[in-house]
Amino acid sequence: MQNILAFILVFGIIVIIHEFGHFYFAKRAGILVREFSVGFGPKLFHHRKGETTYTVRLLPLGGYVRMAGFEEEPEIRPGMFVQLTLDEQDHVSQINLDPEQNTMDAVPMEVTSFDFDTELFIAGRVGLETEEKVYSVNRDALLVEKDGTLLQIAPLDRQFQSASLGNRMLTNVAGPLMNFVLAIVAFTILAFMQGGVISNEPIIGTIEAESPAAEAGLSEGDRIVSIDDEPIETWTDMVLTIQESPNEPMAFEIETEEGERREETLTPTSVEEQGTEIGRIGIGVFIDDSLSAKLTAGFSETFSIISQIIILLGSFFTGGFSVDQLGGPVAIYATTEAVVQTGVVGLISWIGLLSVNLGIMNLLPIPALDGGKLLLNVIEGIRKKPLSQEKEGYITLIGVLFLFILMILVTWNDIRTFFF
Repeated sequence: MQNILAFILVFGIIVIIHEFGHFYFAKRAGILVREFSVGFGPKLFHHRKGETTYTVRLLPLGGYVRMAGFEEEPEIRPGMFVQLTLDEQDHVSQINLDPEQNTMDAVPMEVTSFDFDTELFIAGRVGLETEEKVYSVNRDALLVEKDGTLLQIAPLDRQFQSASLGNRMLTNVAGPLMNFVLAIVAFTILAFMQGGVISNEPIIGTIEAESPAAEAGLSEGDRIVSIDDEPIETWTDMVLTIQESPNEPMAFEIETEEGERREETLTPTSVEEQGTEIGRIGIGVFIDDSLSAKLTAGFSETFSIISQIIILLGSFFTGGFSVDQLGGPVAIYATTEAVVQTGVVGLISWIGLLSVNLGIMNLLPIPALDGGKLLLNVIEGIRKKPLSQEKEGYITLIGVLFLFILMILVTWNDIRTFFF
């Protein structure tokens, strides 16, 4: 249960922050946001505040912001039976599509035609009457969907496509950008919790007593410039080089914090690790505890992860694509289960890493993803007019099918990896 709750918490935070980006910039552009949902599938809970209905749905595998006029189909159709709630001017204030909700003073109608975009009316046969009756619909009238979700209708000027191209692009890109912001915040918090930033530079931190490093007179803050005349660029390079030479004298070029350089010969002690003899000189990683390092840690770590992901994506084209390089919900859950054992620090780091990954993945120019929508925005800007809704619908459908097939392959691969 602890692992399930951690998975829901981690995934929920990332999804909510992502969708909040879309939500905020849509509202800022004057687009009516009908629904802000966490999860997919059947509705578990909903609460209406202002113009937006906030819902929690059964499957915690993502979320969405439903913007008026944005890839949505109206649930109401001619021939459907609805219940109308009228105000004092006999204008429609609510249209009920839920057959399980019956209101005593509601007007039952079989819909023949309607327009909620410009003319704002609904027409149909009321009760047993044969003549068609037409009612005006308020701009802020509510629509009760079949599952009981309460949404607001949207005149054309409040719909997504009516916003300027710039505002639509901002709305599309805002989700991934908020993921990057979340990662920056997570890694900054982590730096303060850890008391500083763990450096990957070959700088000496702690020194074990009576170790080869201590006997050679090395000090905290010294930098390893080279080993056996081979330049050392990172802490990882240094560790791997030392591990390869247990009990063998090695020539170290050392640079002190004052900039002075000297050479020392150290012989790494032999230590058995997982059945293999490796060399160690008794030093720990350097932690930069300065305020500036802590404040910039989020930016540098986020940029580093973005760079690594871009290199990985580039390898798909140069080295060949493999599903083994991707992970889906099963892999995320399995990794979260392991991360839980490391405590709060591990969870925060995992949130930052996942958030960056989600941001990058959503920016890929694949139809149905934010990057695909941005690509269509760019095409619209070049053509000076948008693609037809029919063509855009076909493109989006292709993207959805591609992602669906990819998700099945990735999930099956995850199941085989973690359970077989």
